[in-house]
Amino acid sequence: MNPNKALWEKGDFTRLAETMRESGALLVSRLGITEGMDVLDLGCGDGTTAIPEAKLKANVLGVDIAENLVAAGNERVRKEGLTNVRFQEGDAVDLKDLADESFDLVVSIFGAMFAPQPFEVAKSMVRVTRKGGRIVMGNWIPGDPTLVAQILKISSAYTPPPPEGFISPMLWGVEHNIIERFEQAGIGRENIVMQKDTFTFNAPYAASEFVRIFKTYYGPTMNAFEAAEKEGKADELGRELEDLFAAQNKAVDGTTSIPATFLLVTVTK
Repeated sequence: MNPNKALWEKGDFTRLAETMRESGALLVSRLGITEGMDVLDLGCGDGTTAIPEAKLKANVLGVDIAENLVAAGNERVRKEGLTNVRFQEGDAVDLKDLADESFDLVVSIFGAMFAPQPFEVAKSMVRVTRKGGRIVMGNWIPGDPTLVAQILKISSAYTPPPPEGFISPMLWGVEHNIIERFEQAGIGRENIVMQKDTFTFNAPYAASEFVRIFKTYYGPTMNAFEAAEKEGKADELGRELEDLFAAQNKAVDGTTSIPATFLLVTVTK
């Protein structure tokens, strides 16, 4: 199996996505989506941004590599009674089922950044975007002191080195890499805008329970705990993550509200 597919079908990312709904909808509200716009949501998960896009009356296609997340997204669509959004399996590296210049807007919030072969990912996104259309990516930033970058940093210390040739997804959070990748896809530097933004994880339970959600349902963290267990270090990893979550939690009422900084990238074709 494609290792990237296996990673994102592991566990149940929908449990984590539940904490991302508010920020997902807020981000979408700022994208200038209008009625009838054709939108591709790439690495869509179960629809954290795709469903808010559809509620703004865009025609939305959600594409994700994980079969279970596509199924969960289509079930959410059914429950919401929406007819202008659907989800299907696909790989950001090769959007072979999608025609050239099919979309006015391509959105990928913490999605396409995790696909391998980033130059091919950039080319795929540019290819399916109409002339004058936009690509909007949300990418985590390597070395950032806020939550997600630190989770991935801590987790990586407990896992074996990646295979030769592996390109870290976090490099999508480095400005010169973004420019290089889109320039090779035919986009001029003047058409790429980057700015830091904040995404907040909100949950109606304690930060320690949020750690358990990551440990139990989030593929990268699950892998880290499995590797740490073999070395007798699972408790150590757990303590590091609990300390991190507790330190970054802004809620004081027993719930969780943790902001995380990311790079918002807007590309105009």
